[in-house]
Amino acid sequence: MSWEGKRVLVTGAGGFIGSHLTEQLVREGAEVTAFLRYTSRGHDGLLRLLPPDMRGLIRTVHGDLRDFAAVREACRDQDVVFHLGALIAIPYSYQHPVEVVQTNVMGSLNVLMAAREFEPERVVMTSTSEVYGTAQIVPIPETHPLQGQSPYSASKIGQDAIAESFHRAFGVRVATLRPFNTYGPRQSGRAVIPTMIGQALQRDRIELGSLTPTRDLTYVGDTARAFLAVGSHPDAIGKVLNAGHGKDISIGGLAEMVLKILGKDMPILSKSERIRPTKSEVLQLVCDASEITRLCGWTPQVTLEQGLSHVIDFMREHPDWTQVDKYET
Repeated sequence: MSWEGKRVLVTGAGGFIGSHLTEQLVREGAEVTAFLRYTSRGHDGLLRLLPPDMRGLIRTVHGDLRDFAAVREACRDQDVVFHLGALIAIPYSYQHPVEVVQTNVMGSLNVLMAAREFEPERVVMTSTSEVYGTAQIVPIPETHPLQGQSPYSASKIGQDAIAESFHRAFGVRVATLRPFNTYGPRQSGRAVIPTMIGQALQRDRIELGSLTPTRDLTYVGDTARAFLAVGSHPDAIGKVLNAGHGKDISIGGLAEMVLKILGKDMPILSKSERIRPTKSEVLQLVCDASEITRLCGWTPQVTLEQGLSHVIDFMREHPDWTQVDKYET
């Protein structure tokens, strides 16, 4: 499918993945509306980092996902809706589960109700590999049991179930993408990769939480391509599709790779205040992406070493991106 001239709404467009997806859609010729959380500063989030000529092509609307009237108006006359808006910080969900559930579940319900009314060609919902919890099957297929090991993951399980119900009960053309851990330039400074890179660039040691959990990491450009694939391929409607590399690395091993790329040698420490609650920690995530490859032809193109090098370059250009002496939740 060509995106040229398509009217596309991206919720959460000012976020990490949302800004990269928005950028890619504009490059593909889509007419993009960016739905952004309102602040008194009129802040457009990470869209501010896009080239000025590109920003001028994006229509921005501000609101709150929990406000149905705002969501409904944003969804009007759209051909495709990409719903990425969410509260995503897992540690924050321990502290404020009500806000996380209201935003992620009720916000998604508002998008789906608007889609039921306006009947866009497709709604692409954003899930997360966190819904699987610690792997019982490796690699993890879409049929893996769902385990709510944090309020955040539970909220996304709820979102996914509601999306399925709107497809089955009301015929809303929904597809759900379930990315495994995405990283890249513009990722929040609270995330583990910007944290370790920032510390490696500015300090004499790296301080993290548990070093043993493993993650399947996908570069943000590849994740954006997965959204475009799921948003355009006819066989994706009604499906939940994983996107990931299919191989994992421990958090400690990831820090060692960062230091190798930088040519540095320093201690990598596990700090108790950064460790998740024992029963909440997801110990292993490894993606089975065979279904999205079979249906949509998507495969990742950027290696982990290449992607980490891109993040290092970005953080050298933005030395204040993460507060290395503060643990950000």
